Amino acid sequence: MFYGIIMDTIRDGIVGSYGLVMWKRVKAGLKRTFAGLTQEVVDASNFLEWKIMLYTVAFLHTTVQERRKFGPLGWNIPYEFNQSDFSATVQFIQNHMDDMGSKWNVSWPTVRYMIGEVHYGGRVTDDFDKRLLNTYTRVWFLDNMFTDKFEFAPNYKIPRCKTIQEFRAHVETMSLFDSPNVFGLHPNADITYQKNTADSILATIVNIQPKDAGAGGGETREAVVYRQCDDMLSKLPEDYVPHEVRGALQKQGALQPLNIFLKQEVDRMQRVITVVRNTLKDLKLAIDGTIIMNENLKDALDNIFDARVPATWRKVSWDSATLGFWFSDLLDRNLQFFTWLFSGRPNVFWLTGFFNPQGFLTAMRQEITRNHKGWSLDNVVLANDVMKMATKEEVTSPPSEGVYIYGLKVDGAAWRMSREKGGHLADPPPKQLYSDLPVVHVYATNEPKPLGNAYYVCPVYKKPRRTDLTFIFSLSLKINNNNPDFWCLRGVALLCDTK
Repeated sequence: MFYGIIMDTIRDGIVGSYGLVMWKRVKAGLKRTFAGLTQEVVDASNFLEWKIMLYTVAFLHTTVQERRKFGPLGWNIPYEFNQSDFSATVQFIQNHMDDMGSKWNVSWPTVRYMIGEVHYGGRVTDDFDKRLLNTYTRVWFLDNMFTDKFEFAPNYKIPRCKTIQEFRAHVETMSLFDSPNVFGLHPNADITYQKNTADSILATIVNIQPKDAGAGGGETREAVVYRQCDDMLSKLPEDYVPHEVRGALQKQGALQPLNIFLKQEVDRMQRVITVVRNTLKDLKLAIDGTIIMNENLKDALDNIFDARVPATWRKVSWDSATLGFWFSDLLDRNLQFFTWLFSGRPNVFWLTGFFNPQGFLTAMRQEITRNHKGWSLDNVVLANDVMKMATKEEVTSPPSEGVYIYGLKVDGAAWRMSREKGGHLADPPPKQLYSDLPVVHVYATNEPKPLGNAYYVCPVYKKPRRTDLTFIFSLSLKINNNNPDFWCLRGVALLCDTK
């Protein structure tokens, strides 16, 4: 309780009071980089383009380091890029120019590969992070960089300097404050940075609270937790009866891939319900003094009081920011399983409510493959269409093939509906971190269509923390600027759950 209240109030105060605070990022990073360079490096090549490329590598070095501050919007994994990566890249480009002799003939594919796959890319382990890094090399390292019109971001051009002193002087003239736009991110990314910082501070405050402190008003921790146990027990779903589950599945076709998947999900939900019920009952007995308060029960007592999920529950379920969110998810997930099991397959599915969403998509692929003679599961790929139906209530019937899913949130952008052309990705309104994606039709096809530049391949994750473990699949989202690189640099992704 304490944790949830203080998190919401103080964090909103920190972010709301200061709004979009810009930080001294680019200037500080470039100062560090050029402080370690000498005139000898600046004069390492006779080509005029050398100094331009040197500055571009320095700007890239600052960019990849500063993106870490924005959490998953910046990098899925916070890599420790350092001076050796910069030095190796500079040395490679210098050697490449030496090999050209007196005629300018740079091999851009080679330069991009060495930067994106070796010198900096050698540290990158996530596929979508690698895509991001290669996007930077593709949009910055090209012939256009030598023109006066080229700029990394609005008002961030490459200076035409000849000496190390001129480079350092140019850096000193740069603005003290930068918008996330410099790194290709939306200005709202600063809110994410501030929110993550506030969350870290508040979590530390909660962790150092005395564990034997009361809740105020003369009520002890044990009394508060006892009351919460009663409340959760009264709302906890009933156990699934095995023979009723089998009977319901037989009516729908127990051997159909999606029904096999449903059985697996129901089994996992039953395990969660059992663990939660046993913990709550034992915790009440331990508070009463009937049984011994072991380590697991002590952990449950502390976490329930702090509105966090006990470790034994997380182990068999899913991550969540607070106990309230977690318990609401339990009820909503169970409702979807119960309704599907005893009322028939729904018209639209809540993807967030599955333990194994990848298994759900695989089962759907299997069903479609079986319905098409000559199709092989190995050759069938997922495809999708974002529908005009904004909410699940607008879905009145299932698709002829595939499934409708809902509940996805757009992170780093927004979805703009259009009657004429459907919908497309767009910049979000100020201070809006997430927006709802309409209902999506996901299906399988044996003949995938080329997407070209009209779509952005958007990763879908279970949680805001973007890792291989939380990655589900990718959706193709329509864009109206024919520039997928723009949305890649924005760090746009879809989330099943924002908590």
